[in-house]
Amino acid sequence: MLAWVGFTVTFALARLVTGVIKIGDQDTGDVVVGGVHLHHYLWGIAIVVAVAIYGLVDRSARTRSAMGAALGVGVALIVDEIALLVDEIALLVTLEDVYWTSEGWSSVAVAVIIIGVVGSALVATRSGRQDD
Repeated sequence: MLAWVGFTVTFALARLVTGVIKIGDQDTGDVVVGGVHLHHYLWGIAIVVAVAIYGLVDRSARTRSAMGAALGVGVALIVDEIALLVDEIALLVTLEDVYWTSEGWSSVAVAVIIIGVVGSALVATRSGRQDD
């Protein structure tokens, strides 16, 4: 459940922040290191890898909630830029910003499908019935 919530909230926030950047807010900007723009899918990959490594080290029940939420955040950051990743793989060119073009809407489509399918699965598997 926390992974789904983390995914949904992070995806919405990522779209909001990038929308603010797109309209030219002077106080909000891209992360640039050494003249290279760091896309947020990189942070998503780092989070997912960290969750995987931590999951191998600590399998206790007390960390599952935090790991689930972190996994949702990381996957959302990756999925939000899936159009960019697919474009990069297909064209083998430098990362071009397809975020707000028609190609960029495939990220939204994938996210909505994930939100809908996982949300539906959560509802279906967490019915109000109490087994005795």
